[in-house]
Amino acid sequence: MNGELVRLVETIRRDKSIDGEIIFQGIESALVSAAKKHFGAAEDVSITIDRASGQMEVIMGGQRIDPAGFGRIAAQTAKQVIIQKIREAERASLMENYADQIGAIISGQVTRVEHGNAVVALGRGEGFLPKSEQIPGETLHVGDRLRALIIEVREAGASIKIVLSRTHPDLIARLFELEVPEVAEQIIVIEAIAREPGRRTKVAVSSIDSRVDPVGACVGIRGSRIKNIVAEVANEKVDIARYNESPQIFIAESLKPAQVKEVLLNRDINRATVLVADDQLSLAIGKKGQNVRLAARITGWNIDIMTPAEYEQQRAKAYEQLVSLEAVGAELANELVAAGYISLADVAEVGAETLGRLLRVEPEQVQRILVQAAALVATLEIRAAEEAKRAAETAAEEAKLAAETAAEVADSAETIADAETSPDAPVATELPEADAEEPEETPAEVADAAETIADAETSPDAPAATELPEADTAAEEPEETPARVAARRAEVADSAETIADAETPPDAPTAIELPEADTAAEVADSAETIADAETPPDAPTATETPQAEADATGDQAVPTTPDDQKGADV
Repeated sequence: MNGELVRLVETIRRDKSIDGEIIFQGIESALVSAAKKHFGAAEDVSITIDRASGQMEVIMGGQRIDPAGFGRIAAQTAKQVIIQKIREAERASLMENYADQIGAIISGQVTRVEHGNAVVALGRGEGFLPKSEQIPGETLHVGDRLRALIIEVREAGASIKIVLSRTHPDLIARLFELEVPEVAEQIIVIEAIAREPGRRTKVAVSSIDSRVDPVGACVGIRGSRIKNIVAEVANEKVDIARYNESPQIFIAESLKPAQVKEVLLNRDINRATVLVADDQLSLAIGKKGQNVRLAARITGWNIDIMTPAEYEQQRAKAYEQLVSLEAVGAELANELVAAGYISLADVAEVGAETLGRLLRVEPEQVQRILVQAAALVATLEIRAAEEAKRAAETAAEEAKLAAETAAEVADSAETIADAETSPDAPVATELPEADAEEPEETPAEVADAAETIADAETSPDAPAATELPEADTAAEEPEETPARVAARRAEVADSAETIADAETPPDAPTAIELPEADTAAEVADSAETIADAETPPDAPTATETPQAEADATGDQAVPTTPDDQKGADV
């Protein structure tokens, strides 16, 4: 039993990384609590355990007592106390262990993800990776292995909370130490790091050995080293810049891959004006100003990117504004612009002592210059704000007008579409209703009209076209002759042709289009057929001349018998 106690204490010590003495003290405290629970709290109990043999000695009231007689309840109390002591010792051990690793990189495996926050198993403990410390755009899943930086270790109730980060700039430095042996051996020194997690990082490096190229060593053969670092930070871009003691050279290096023409420094206000070509301006500024912003952070200078033309224009504008100040003349304005003060804001930012040393004027004049410059800057800012507000209002009105116009156009298009797709709307190939009410004359209809006219003209009571007035002749109306019938047929044909020409437009389509001459001929033939059908069988032929006609005309009738012919010959 005693040897078994020693083995159990040794096992707990190895598994929990807890000092064995702390475990023995916890057991002694637990047995004292159990004895008081069994015998009463008023009793004075002392328990000692031999660290080597595990032998227990329980003394109460000067007498030795066997701990086996404490009972089940006392033993349960001792168990709870022992567990509590072990947990406290384990928590203290974790706190001591991880508190020394703040700022170090650690590997772990994601065990669960709750509301975007990840819990990472670190071996003995669990790390907490909040969503705010995760790389933007990165999605973690259970089972993913990752590297993170320990940024905080604190007690949270009965446990230890280890806060991790994957967005801290020092994570990049630790990764360089793992991937680049020269960095771990401090042959290459990381001078500065500027990082925008998930987007881009700039690292300034230098070498204490002239034979070692710091940039080439960090990149590795065919980019092998830098690729591993980029993959670990979710393909975040990493730029490596060569550090230099000269601010001009260092600023130019930090702005790469853009090519810089000239770097102008104003040390009084810690401002650098960088001149680049027109085709390099956007590259030097970077996407949303990212490149120049990171370069300013690793160099420690306020950087303005301009083209040479913009720089000259800015100098001229600054000179005009400085000359307009009462306390500044043309000579002082030239000195300020030559010293690198290319805006009123630069003059307003500088201290009175620096400005007085630069211009070599009295302190009172320096104060007047600063006050007037600050007042003019405030006025210009107010004016610029008002102009921006007016521009925004104008843009909003234009956008509103454009939206209204688009809505009206959409409504008109919808109305037209509804009208065209309605059931009672005329089809595109249909003729208008007015045209449908007046159909065009067809040849059949023209023939019917001609037949009606012929019937009217050939009726028995219809007057003949050659009828003479009753007073001029006493003879009765002569009978129809073939010549008169032929003349009437011709008149009917002419009338039908005239009607057809009047009622049928030249360009109007017909059911069956025929030449105009053929149509008139057919109408004439139809009229002739109708007249033949209505002429009596006993009508005189073309060779016979009625007696009435001869009497009417005053000519003697030609004899038709042989005797008459003889008399005519005599």
